[in-house]
Amino acid sequence: MNEQKNVILAIVLSAVVLIVWQYFFGMPQLEKQRQTQQQTQSQQAQPAPGQPAAQQAGGTPQPGGAPTPGGSAPPVPGQAVSTTEQSRETALAAGPRLQVETPNIHGSIALKGSRIDDVALVRFRETVDPKSPAIVLLSPSGTPNPFYAEFGWVPAAGAPVKLPGPDTVWRQEGSGALSPDRPATLVWDNGEGLEFRRTITVDDKFLFTVKDDVVNKSAAAVTLYPYGLVSRHGTPQTLGYYILHEGLIGVLGDQGLQEITYKAMEDKKLIPFKVTNAWFGITDKYWAATLLPDPAASLQAKFSTGLIGNLRTFQTDYLLDAQTIAPGQTGTATGRLFAGAKEVGTVDSYDKALKLNRFELLIDWGWFYFITKPMFWTIDFLFQWLHNFGLAILAVTVLIKFIFFPLANKSYASMAKMKAVQPQMAALRERYPDDKVKQQQELMELYKREKINPIAGCWPVVIQIPVFFSLYKVLFVTIEMRHAPFFGWIHDLSAPDPTTVFNLFGLIPFDPMALPMIGSFLHLGAWPLIMGVTMWFQMKLNPAPPDPTQKMIFDWMPVIFTFMLASFSAGLVIYWAWNNFLSVVQQSIIMKRNGAKIELFDNLKGWIPKRKPQE
Repeated sequence: MNEQKNVILAIVLSAVVLIVWQYFFGMPQLEKQRQTQQQTQSQQAQPAPGQPAAQQAGGTPQPGGAPTPGGSAPPVPGQAVSTTEQSRETALAAGPRLQVETPNIHGSIALKGSRIDDVALVRFRETVDPKSPAIVLLSPSGTPNPFYAEFGWVPAAGAPVKLPGPDTVWRQEGSGALSPDRPATLVWDNGEGLEFRRTITVDDKFLFTVKDDVVNKSAAAVTLYPYGLVSRHGTPQTLGYYILHEGLIGVLGDQGLQEITYKAMEDKKLIPFKVTNAWFGITDKYWAATLLPDPAASLQAKFSTGLIGNLRTFQTDYLLDAQTIAPGQTGTATGRLFAGAKEVGTVDSYDKALKLNRFELLIDWGWFYFITKPMFWTIDFLFQWLHNFGLAILAVTVLIKFIFFPLANKSYASMAKMKAVQPQMAALRERYPDDKVKQQQELMELYKREKINPIAGCWPVVIQIPVFFSLYKVLFVTIEMRHAPFFGWIHDLSAPDPTTVFNLFGLIPFDPMALPMIGSFLHLGAWPLIMGVTMWFQMKLNPAPPDPTQKMIFDWMPVIFTFMLASFSAGLVIYWAWNNFLSVVQQSIIMKRNGAKIELFDNLKGWIPKRKPQE
């Protein structure tokens, strides 16, 4: 009776793992799917240039009421919207530009509008081929995927002040490219007594700092509001995973982390907030563009979306407190932009150096942050010694085994004792065949006398679930794992094993995954097969269940897991296979020490066809 309960419990636990994993995490998709763009708003009218900013009660600009280039709602003056799509190269060559050259970024800043709208991340490539194109993060308006940042000033409501906008052509003082050791200064005079000076610096990673000075040479004071924005045109492709956020993001003071998907933003349309100690922007899986205002600054800000024709736009922006600049005085505002790869060390260093509000959450560590991030740091520490993330995963598996050894030792020892007393359990069943209550009472006395925990065998599986999840999350969200090689045919631990048994691992020159209908089920690489074999060996350590149905379920379970994990990251499958192997060794040793028979070889013999005796 108790054996059947344990079998049923094991089946239920396995089913729960499968169901929860499918529901919350999903099987990795082989291709990205493009989200359907919804057109729920009509095209909004464009105000004439020079019109004052939209007002709210009190006569001040609306929260986040900075100009919104690209048509994000609500459109206000200073917009320059291109309705004709052109290639990125054509758009970049259309006007004068300030080149940007750093160890991590190659790009440019448009002198017309002074937008940061051309950023390519030269250390990161589209594929594992080092000769493939660099990742393009930011692109100018008019290209297929506009994505840019902008800083500037908004006038007080009703004040006819001529300010620089997207059509303003700035003049560069001096020459040469913007680099970590060479800032650039841009100048524009409005012809009415205001001189605008913009000093742009960039570090050797991904941080732009824009310092705006307004020199008032006129005879009257002027009131201006500094602003910053990040704007993206079009709904980008997303992976669509429940455990990964892609879209608008920010830590908004006491409100904490806010994550708004593109779909949710289309429904909400506008999310205003007043906050201090905040940062916000737009994030992809591995890349992001975020505004990093002074943590002490008081912000009127918003997340918003709108339409230009049928093109959906998304924007995050902020408005700082007004500055009244007297004649002969200078007003100053500083804005910062992170535009780059979400490297853990880099993000954490900005968080600390700039005293930001948990900028580390730009990386989607998930609900189990307290497990996932330590898992990453452990793997990364081992990587520094082993110089291979795959070896680091194998090493961390051994470390985890060591940490949980006392618990696993007790579990396996209890299982071994249970096997040792199976003859006594069988005798009890025969003694009380019709009295189930008495049978259970005697079994519990037997467990108590022999110090056996009947559910101890479940603990190795239970404790593995959070470890498995944290490793999955690390492999899935950290850019350090992207394109990280192992050995042999594994060139990217964050991607599925590229081989498949259905073309004999590449010996037959065709791609079975290209077949209609069934192609996605034919992705079964070498490492998933190795994992399945190790899992099968682990299950064969235990005696076969007496019930034929239960035996069939247990026999097919490794096959089910093999196909289920075939599309998961190769690094995760390697971990699971190595963990299974270590578990087989550990369990065999503990069973032998406790005098329990190791069923592995007997169970294996059962798979060998017996020769019929000759008559």
